[in-house]
Amino acid sequence: MTVTVEQRGARAVGRRRRGGSRRTRTRTRDSYVLFLLPGGLAFLAVVVVPFLMNTGVSFTDWQGVGSPDWSGLANYRELMDDSAFWASFRHSLFMVVAMAVLPTAIGLVLAAALFDYVGKHFGSRVAAVLRACFYLPQVLPIAVAGIVWSWVLAPDNGSLNELLKAVGLGSWQQDWLGDPDIALYSVMGVMVWVQIGFPLVVFMAGLQRVDPQLYEAAELDGAGWWRRFLHITLPQIRPEIHVVLTWCTIAALKVFGAVYVLTKGGPGGATDVPSYFSFTTFFEKTQVGYGAAISTVLTVLVLLLALVGLRLQTRAEDAEEGLRT
Repeated sequence: MTVTVEQRGARAVGRRRRGGSRRTRTRTRDSYVLFLLPGGLAFLAVVVVPFLMNTGVSFTDWQGVGSPDWSGLANYRELMDDSAFWASFRHSLFMVVAMAVLPTAIGLVLAAALFDYVGKHFGSRVAAVLRACFYLPQVLPIAVAGIVWSWVLAPDNGSLNELLKAVGLGSWQQDWLGDPDIALYSVMGVMVWVQIGFPLVVFMAGLQRVDPQLYEAAELDGAGWWRRFLHITLPQIRPEIHVVLTWCTIAALKVFGAVYVLTKGGPGGATDVPSYFSFTTFFEKTQVGYGAAISTVLTVLVLLLALVGLRLQTRAEDAEEGLRT
Protein backbone atom coordinates (compact mmCIF):
# COMPACT_ATOMS: atom_id res chain seq x y z
CA MET A 1 0.00 0.00 0.00
CA THR A 2 2.82 2.40 0.89
CA VAL A 3 4.55 1.69 -2.41
CA THR A 4 1.35 2.36 -4.35
CA VAL A 5 0.84 5.70 -2.63
CA GLU A 6 4.44 6.71 -3.29
CA GLN A 7 4.15 5.75 -6.95
CA ARG A 8 0.96 7.80 -7.29
CA GLY A 9 2.64 10.74 -5.62
CA ALA A 10 5.64 10.48 -7.91
CA ARG A 11 3.43 10.35 -10.99
CA ALA A 12 1.49 13.40 -9.77
CA VAL A 13 4.74 15.31 -9.21
CA GLY A 14 5.92 14.29 -12.69
CA ARG A 15 2.68 15.51 -14.25
CA ARG A 16 2.98 18.83 -12.44
CA ARG A 17 6.56 19.19 -13.63
CA ARG A 18 5.66 18.36 -17.21
CA GLY A 19 2.75 20.76 -17.06
CA GLY A 20 5.01 23.44 -15.64
CA SER A 21 7.64 22.84 -18.32
CA ARG A 22 4.99 23.07 -21.05
CA ARG A 23 3.73 26.34 -19.62
CA THR A 24 7.31 27.62 -19.46
CA ARG A 25 7.89 26.71 -23.10
CA THR A 26 4.63 28.40 -24.06
CA ARG A 27 5.60 31.58 -22.23
CA THR A 28 9.03 31.48 -23.90
CA ARG A 29 7.48 31.18 -27.36
CA ASP A 30 5.11 34.05 -26.58
CA SER A 31 8.03 36.23 -25.52
CA TYR A 32 9.84 35.40 -28.77
CA VAL A 33 6.76 36.44 -30.72
CA LEU A 34 6.71 39.79 -28.92
CA PHE A 35 10.34 40.40 -29.83
CA LEU A 36 9.76 39.42 -33.47
CA LEU A 37 6.56 41.43 -33.86
CA PRO A 38 8.17 44.87 -34.58
CA GLY A 39 10.49 43.40 -37.19
CA GLY A 40 7.64 41.43 -38.74
CA LEU A 41 5.46 44.53 -38.99
CA ALA A 42 8.33 46.52 -40.52
CA PHE A 43 8.96 43.72 -43.04
CA LEU A 44 5.28 43.66 -43.90
CA ALA A 45 5.13 47.43 -44.41
CA VAL A 46 8.43 47.88 -46.24
CA VAL A 47 8.71 44.68 -48.29
CA VAL A 48 5.50 42.65 -48.57
CA VAL A 49 2.96 45.44 -49.15
CA PRO A 50 5.09 47.34 -51.75
CA PHE A 51 5.82 44.08 -53.55
CA LEU A 52 2.12 43.22 -53.75
CA MET A 53 1.30 46.75 -54.94
CA ASN A 54 4.07 46.56 -57.55
CA THR A 55 2.75 43.19 -58.71
CA GLY A 56 -0.71 44.66 -59.07
CA VAL A 57 0.60 47.59 -61.12
CA SER A 58 2.44 45.15 -63.41
CA PHE A 59 -0.96 43.97 -64.72
CA THR A 60 -1.91 47.48 -65.86
CA ASP A 61 -1.07 49.96 -68.58
CA TRP A 62 -0.14 53.10 -66.67
CA GLN A 63 2.06 56.15 -67.20
CA GLY A 64 2.18 57.14 -63.53
CA VAL A 65 -0.63 59.68 -63.66
CA GLY A 66 -4.35 59.23 -63.99
CA SER A 67 -6.11 55.91 -63.57
CA PRO A 68 -4.31 52.69 -64.59
CA ASP A 69 -5.96 50.54 -67.26
CA TRP A 70 -6.09 46.80 -66.64
CA SER A 71 -4.03 44.96 -69.27
CA GLY A 72 -3.71 41.48 -67.76
CA LEU A 73 -0.59 39.60 -68.86
CA ALA A 74 0.18 41.98 -71.73
CA ASN A 75 3.27 43.41 -70.01
CA TYR A 76 4.66 39.95 -69.31
CA ARG A 77 4.04 38.80 -72.88
CA GLU A 78 5.83 41.91 -74.13
CA LEU A 79 8.65 41.22 -71.69
CA MET A 80 9.22 37.73 -73.06
CA ASP A 81 9.74 39.20 -76.56
CA ASP A 82 11.82 42.19 -75.45
CA SER A 83 15.39 41.74 -76.69
CA ALA A 84 16.59 44.64 -74.51
CA PHE A 85 15.39 42.85 -71.37
CA TRP A 86 17.10 39.59 -72.31
CA ALA A 87 20.27 41.49 -73.14
CA SER A 88 20.19 43.11 -69.69
CA PHE A 89 19.62 39.68 -68.16
CA ARG A 90 22.68 38.30 -69.96
CA HIS A 91 24.68 41.19 -68.55
CA SER A 92 23.47 40.12 -65.10
CA LEU A 93 25.10 36.74 -65.66
CA PHE A 94 28.39 38.55 -66.25
CA MET A 95 27.79 40.42 -63.02
CA VAL A 96 27.27 37.12 -61.21
CA VAL A 97 30.74 36.10 -62.39
CA ALA A 98 32.21 39.43 -61.29
CA MET A 99 30.44 39.69 -57.93
CA ALA A 100 30.04 36.06 -56.85
CA VAL A 101 32.25 33.57 -58.69
CA LEU A 102 35.52 35.51 -58.94
CA PRO A 103 35.36 37.17 -55.48
CA THR A 104 34.56 33.82 -53.88
CA ALA A 105 37.48 32.08 -55.59
CA ILE A 106 39.93 34.93 -54.92
CA GLY A 107 38.61 35.40 -51.39
CA LEU A 108 39.16 31.71 -50.61
CA VAL A 109 42.79 31.84 -51.70
CA LEU A 110 43.47 35.15 -49.94
CA ALA A 111 41.77 34.05 -46.71
CA ALA A 112 43.73 30.80 -46.63
CA ALA A 113 46.97 32.67 -47.38
CA LEU A 114 46.37 35.28 -44.68
CA PHE A 115 45.30 32.71 -42.12
CA ASP A 116 47.68 29.85 -42.85
CA TYR A 117 50.77 31.72 -44.05
CA VAL A 118 50.80 35.43 -43.25
CA GLY A 119 49.38 34.92 -39.76
CA LYS A 120 52.00 32.31 -38.90
CA HIS A 121 55.04 34.01 -40.41
CA PHE A 122 54.27 37.71 -39.90
CA GLY A 123 51.82 37.71 -37.02
CA SER A 124 48.07 38.05 -36.62
CA ARG A 125 48.23 41.88 -36.61
CA VAL A 126 49.68 41.98 -40.12
CA ALA A 127 46.98 39.57 -41.30
CA ALA A 128 44.30 41.73 -39.65
CA VAL A 129 45.62 44.91 -41.32
CA LEU A 130 45.67 43.24 -44.74
CA ARG A 131 42.16 41.91 -44.16
CA ALA A 132 40.96 45.43 -43.33
CA CYS A 133 42.60 46.79 -46.48
CA PHE A 134 40.81 44.24 -48.64
CA TYR A 135 37.51 44.97 -46.88
CA LEU A 136 37.80 48.76 -47.27
CA PRO A 137 35.91 48.92 -50.63
CA GLN A 138 32.90 47.33 -48.91
CA VAL A 139 32.81 50.25 -46.46
CA LEU A 140 32.91 52.93 -49.16
CA PRO A 141 29.54 54.06 -50.54
CA ILE A 142 29.11 52.69 -54.03
CA ALA A 143 28.56 56.22 -55.36
CA VAL A 144 31.97 57.31 -54.03
CA ALA A 145 33.68 54.20 -55.37
CA GLY A 146 32.01 54.65 -58.75
CA ILE A 147 33.06 58.29 -59.06
CA VAL A 148 36.67 57.43 -58.14
CA TRP A 149 36.78 54.62 -60.69
CA SER A 150 35.24 56.85 -63.36
CA TRP A 151 38.24 59.15 -62.83
CA VAL A 152 40.64 56.22 -62.98
CA LEU A 153 39.09 54.84 -66.18
CA ALA A 154 38.54 58.19 -67.92
CA PRO A 155 39.76 58.14 -71.55
CA ASP A 156 41.49 61.53 -71.26
CA ASN A 157 43.98 61.92 -68.40
CA GLY A 158 42.57 58.91 -66.57
CA SER A 159 44.95 57.31 -64.10
CA LEU A 160 44.95 53.92 -65.84
CA ASN A 161 45.66 55.30 -69.30
CA GLU A 162 48.34 57.61 -67.91
CA LEU A 163 49.97 54.67 -66.14
CA LEU A 164 49.96 52.59 -69.32
CA LYS A 165 51.51 55.50 -71.19
CA ALA A 166 54.18 55.97 -68.52
CA VAL A 167 55.33 52.33 -68.68
CA GLY A 168 55.48 52.29 -72.47
CA LEU A 169 52.14 50.58 -73.11
CA GLY A 170 50.40 53.54 -74.70
CA SER A 171 48.92 51.29 -77.38
CA TRP A 172 46.84 49.61 -74.67
CA GLN A 173 45.03 52.85 -73.80
CA GLN A 174 41.27 52.50 -74.14
CA ASP A 175 38.03 54.32 -73.56
CA TRP A 176 37.32 51.83 -70.78
CA LEU A 177 33.73 52.90 -70.06
CA GLY A 178 32.83 54.30 -73.48
CA ASP A 179 33.72 51.39 -75.75
CA PRO A 180 30.77 48.94 -76.09
CA ASP A 181 33.18 46.02 -76.51
CA ILE A 182 34.97 46.50 -73.18
CA ALA A 183 32.66 48.65 -71.03
CA LEU A 184 30.98 45.63 -69.41
CA TYR A 185 34.33 44.05 -68.57
CA SER A 186 35.50 47.34 -67.04
CA VAL A 187 32.43 47.45 -64.80
CA MET A 188 33.05 43.80 -63.90
CA GLY A 189 36.61 44.65 -62.84
CA VAL A 190 35.35 47.43 -60.59
CA MET A 191 32.79 45.11 -59.00
CA VAL A 192 35.43 42.45 -58.31
CA TRP A 193 37.42 45.12 -56.47
CA VAL A 194 34.33 46.22 -54.52
CA GLN A 195 33.09 42.74 -53.65
CA ILE A 196 36.25 40.84 -52.77
CA GLY A 197 36.40 41.98 -49.14
CA PHE A 198 33.12 40.35 -48.10
CA PRO A 199 34.07 36.73 -48.93
CA LEU A 200 37.51 37.28 -47.47
CA VAL A 201 36.15 38.36 -44.07
CA VAL A 202 33.56 35.56 -43.97
CA PHE A 203 36.11 32.89 -44.90
CA MET A 204 38.66 34.12 -42.37
CA ALA A 205 35.97 34.00 -39.70
CA GLY A 206 35.14 30.45 -40.77
CA LEU A 207 38.76 29.40 -40.58
CA GLN A 208 38.80 30.38 -36.91
CA ARG A 209 36.74 27.30 -36.08
CA VAL A 210 38.98 24.85 -37.97
CA ASP A 211 41.06 22.66 -35.66
CA PRO A 212 44.71 23.83 -36.00
CA GLN A 213 45.85 20.25 -35.40
CA LEU A 214 44.54 19.34 -38.86
CA TYR A 215 47.00 21.77 -40.47
CA GLU A 216 49.81 20.67 -38.16
CA ALA A 217 49.25 16.99 -38.92
CA ALA A 218 49.09 17.65 -42.66
CA GLU A 219 52.27 19.73 -42.50
CA LEU A 220 54.07 16.96 -40.61
CA ASP A 221 52.98 14.51 -43.30
CA GLY A 222 54.66 16.71 -45.90
CA ALA A 223 51.56 18.35 -47.39
CA GLY A 224 52.31 21.69 -49.00
CA TRP A 225 50.20 24.82 -48.68
CA TRP A 226 48.13 24.09 -51.81
CA ARG A 227 47.30 20.52 -50.70
CA ARG A 228 46.30 21.79 -47.25
CA PHE A 229 44.08 24.35 -48.96
CA LEU A 230 42.37 21.73 -51.13
CA HIS A 231 41.93 18.97 -48.57
CA ILE A 232 41.44 20.89 -45.30
CA THR A 233 40.41 24.50 -45.91
CA LEU A 234 37.79 23.92 -48.62
CA PRO A 235 35.93 21.03 -46.90
CA GLN A 236 35.97 22.72 -43.49
CA ILE A 237 34.44 26.03 -44.59
CA ARG A 238 31.88 24.63 -47.02
CA PRO A 239 28.91 26.25 -45.17
CA GLU A 240 30.55 29.66 -45.49
CA ILE A 241 31.09 29.08 -49.21
CA HIS A 242 27.38 28.35 -49.68
CA VAL A 243 26.42 31.52 -47.78
CA VAL A 244 28.83 33.74 -49.71
CA LEU A 245 27.82 32.37 -53.12
CA THR A 246 24.12 32.81 -52.38
CA TRP A 247 24.49 36.28 -50.90
CA CYS A 248 26.80 37.58 -53.63
CA THR A 249 24.71 36.12 -56.45
CA ILE A 250 21.62 37.87 -55.13
CA ALA A 251 23.61 41.12 -54.87
CA ALA A 252 24.78 40.67 -58.47
CA LEU A 253 21.26 40.16 -59.80
CA LYS A 254 20.00 43.36 -58.21
CA VAL A 255 23.09 45.52 -58.76
CA PHE A 256 22.15 49.09 -59.63
CA GLY A 257 24.36 51.76 -58.06
CA ALA A 258 27.60 50.87 -59.82
CA VAL A 259 25.96 50.77 -63.26
CA TYR A 260 24.14 54.05 -62.60
CA VAL A 261 27.28 55.89 -61.51
CA LEU A 262 29.77 54.42 -63.99
CA THR A 263 27.92 54.03 -67.29
CA LYS A 264 24.16 54.59 -66.87
CA GLY A 265 23.64 51.36 -68.80
CA GLY A 266 25.65 52.57 -71.79
CA PRO A 267 27.19 52.85 -74.19
CA GLY A 268 24.26 51.69 -76.28
CA GLY A 269 22.93 49.41 -73.55
CA ALA A 270 26.21 47.47 -73.33
CA THR A 271 26.14 47.51 -69.52
CA ASP A 272 22.40 47.57 -68.91
CA VAL A 273 21.11 45.23 -66.18
CA PRO A 274 17.49 44.40 -65.22
CA SER A 275 17.39 46.71 -62.19
CA TYR A 276 18.62 49.69 -64.22
CA PHE A 277 16.42 48.70 -67.16
CA SER A 278 13.42 48.74 -64.83
CA PHE A 279 14.50 52.14 -63.46
CA THR A 280 14.72 53.75 -66.89
CA THR A 281 11.42 52.18 -67.94
CA PHE A 282 9.76 53.62 -64.84
CA PHE A 283 11.15 57.14 -64.74
CA GLU A 284 12.47 57.96 -68.21
CA LYS A 285 9.98 56.18 -70.45
CA THR A 286 7.14 56.49 -67.86
CA GLN A 287 5.96 52.97 -68.69
CA VAL A 288 5.12 52.22 -65.07
CA GLY A 289 3.21 49.00 -65.66
CA TYR A 290 5.96 47.55 -67.84
CA GLY A 291 8.67 48.61 -65.38
CA ALA A 292 6.69 46.97 -62.57
CA ALA A 293 6.59 43.74 -64.58
CA ILE A 294 10.38 43.82 -64.97
CA SER A 295 10.96 44.39 -61.25
CA THR A 296 8.42 41.69 -60.33
CA VAL A 297 10.19 39.11 -62.49
CA LEU A 298 13.53 40.11 -60.99
CA THR A 299 12.17 39.87 -57.43
CA VAL A 300 10.69 36.42 -58.02
CA LEU A 301 13.99 35.28 -59.53
CA VAL A 302 15.92 36.52 -56.49
CA LEU A 303 13.49 34.81 -54.11
CA LEU A 304 13.76 31.51 -55.98
CA LEU A 305 17.54 31.76 -55.99
CA ALA A 306 17.58 32.42 -52.24
CA LEU A 307 15.32 29.43 -51.57
CA VAL A 308 17.46 27.16 -53.74
CA GLY A 309 20.63 28.38 -52.00
CA LEU A 310 19.15 27.78 -48.56
CA ARG A 311 17.95 24.34 -49.62
CA LEU A 312 21.35 23.32 -50.95
CA GLN A 313 23.04 24.62 -47.81
CA THR A 314 20.65 22.71 -45.54
CA ARG A 315 21.13 19.53 -47.55
CA ALA A 316 24.92 19.87 -47.37
CA GLU A 317 24.81 20.46 -43.62
CA ASP A 318 22.54 17.43 -43.13
CA ALA A 319 24.88 15.27 -45.19
CA GLU A 320 27.87 16.49 -43.18
CA GLU A 321 26.05 15.81 -39.91
CA GLY A 322 25.19 12.30 -41.14
CA LEU A 323 28.84 11.59 -41.87
CA ARG A 324 29.83 12.70 -38.39
CA THR A 325 27.28 10.41 -36.72
